[in-house]
Amino acid sequence: MTTNDQLSKWDRENFFHPSTHLGQFARGELANRIVTGGSGVYIEDRDGNKLLDAFAGLYCVNVGYGRSEISDAIAAQAKELAYYHSYVGHGTEASITLSKMIIDRAPDNMSKVYYGLSGSDANETNIKLVWYYNNVLGRPEKKKIISRWRGYHGSGLMTGSLTGLELFHKKFDLPLSQVVHTEAPYYYRRDDLSLSEEEFSNQCAEKLDALIQEEGPDTIAAFIGEPVLGTGGLVPPPAGYWSAIQAVLKKYDILLIADEVVTGFGRLGSMFGSDHYGIEADIITCAKGLTSAYAPLSASIISDKVWKVLEQGTDEYGAIGHGWTYSAHPICAAAGVANLNLIDSMGLISNAGSMGQYFKQAMTDAIGDHTNVGDVRGEGLMIAVELIADKEKRTFLDPSLMAGPKIAAALLKRGVIARAMPQGDILGFAPPLCLTKGEADIVVGAMAEAVTEVFAGI
Repeated sequence: MTTNDQLSKWDRENFFHPSTHLGQFARGELANRIVTGGSGVYIEDRDGNKLLDAFAGLYCVNVGYGRSEISDAIAAQAKELAYYHSYVGHGTEASITLSKMIIDRAPDNMSKVYYGLSGSDANETNIKLVWYYNNVLGRPEKKKIISRWRGYHGSGLMTGSLTGLELFHKKFDLPLSQVVHTEAPYYYRRDDLSLSEEEFSNQCAEKLDALIQEEGPDTIAAFIGEPVLGTGGLVPPPAGYWSAIQAVLKKYDILLIADEVVTGFGRLGSMFGSDHYGIEADIITCAKGLTSAYAPLSASIISDKVWKVLEQGTDEYGAIGHGWTYSAHPICAAAGVANLNLIDSMGLISNAGSMGQYFKQAMTDAIGDHTNVGDVRGEGLMIAVELIADKEKRTFLDPSLMAGPKIAAALLKRGVIARAMPQGDILGFAPPLCLTKGEADIVVGAMAEAVTEVFAGI
């Protein structure tokens, strides 16, 4: 029962919600949920419902809800200095400390940190820096960016173009011409079922090589990829994928941007996905786990190789013409410092690794044999269940059946939040890194019941 109908009315009349069916919401056909609090892996809404958030917001509340260590740091920073810009060498104790903490945790070849507010703006920054880099090196034609189908890199003009999902292109006049896409490393959906993981990885690398040849190696500036595909289906790379891809990129002197907005700071059971898979990135994109979403903050971590060219550029052309008003905002930086300290003190990275293994195995044991469960996959605390029409023939469900959204709704009835992924009947699970075995069991039990209920009616 709704306890504040006026607030609900204001919501529908005034609030433009992202990633929402606007017509259904405005007409009241789509429910709204007004969230009022949270603790650990649970959120509460204004109607008194307590829900286990098995997607950590948008896989971002890594430390869990209600951590006073971070909220207290935010309050203290706001009282001391709510804002000052970071242009022309200005900094604060929080922004400088956080930069040191990030570089200490990043792969050894990383040098500097540039701050934004979201993963989207970080990737916009990255593309500008890649273009600047090649201009400084006298390669003005080397500007195209290769992304992957099903990749997610943001919702801006360039970043929405990099994203390889139809929903983010349709009727937005995207992708822009500077972006080209190559095959996703999605082993379960491979065309040739006879291929081993290593063979499929080599095939992906061969297709990338062919694309580069077709476009012209001298026109390709960078390749961007998530260590594990996120919004495209929570898909870990097949064996040998990243080594095969990196060999092609090195062959043609193409920069590698590792988009670690989801995987950075522990989600895979490693500090970075780059560490996890042996990725030698030139730029690393971070956001969500940097502050566990207690404040908006993103980071572009720049390698020594790229940084030296940026320095050379400013010696030749003057101060770099790129900046955001809120870059390195001291309140957000203070949240980041407290968050990274909390990740360490709570042992959340090791917990993500061990609990990820437990969660995936428990899910496999519970529903892996179900006729309509085609794949249970994941790495660390990124787990997906892919639903299917025929397991033996590997035929996929008719999208009009809305199996994924129906499972998500059935989970919600049981007090569990999961995400129906946008391109396929895939349920995504990415809970806070503080998840316990008991909480994982609750999610698995609810999923088993939801699958049984929904497919009984399809």
